[in-house]
Amino acid sequence: MSAAQWPAAISRLTIDHIKETDGAVRIRLGAVPVELPAPVADLARQQVAARRSHAVLGRTESPWLFPGGQPGRPISAWAMGERLRKLGIRLAEARSTALFQLATELPAAVLARTLGIDITVAVKWQRAAAGDWAAYAAEISQRATRHLQGEDVHAPR
Repeated sequence: MSAAQWPAAISRLTIDHIKETDGAVRIRLGAVPVELPAPVADLARQQVAARRSHAVLGRTESPWLFPGGQPGRPISAWAMGERLRKLGIRLAEARSTALFQLATELPAAVLARTLGIDITVAVKWQRAAAGDWAAYAAEISQRATRHLQGEDVHAPR
């Protein structure tokens, strides 16, 4: 569930960040909710239904997706990081891998809005991943112009 998020951001998620409509489970990390794939969606449903804090043995009525040891507070970023490490998730590497993959698939503006990161950070990740969407957009524009002029748009240039 890291989706390029730091433990501090994950620890502050509330149950309101997870929405289920028409059988689809979505998480809002930035401005745009993202649909979770089936195995992750099931885990998100389970976490919303059975979230517990370390201070309380049973289910808690806390709004936090990951309640902390203090009533009414989320889990600390450090404790979240420890939980993830115990699961074998290497935080920095997982985050970098997720950002790298997303940067190859999405324009920087969409990446920034979806993950709630600054546009300059999204652009840097995109350049690092060689997902130069500006060049792609320029190429598509040139194809359209060449097509209107009757040229073979698939011919190498």
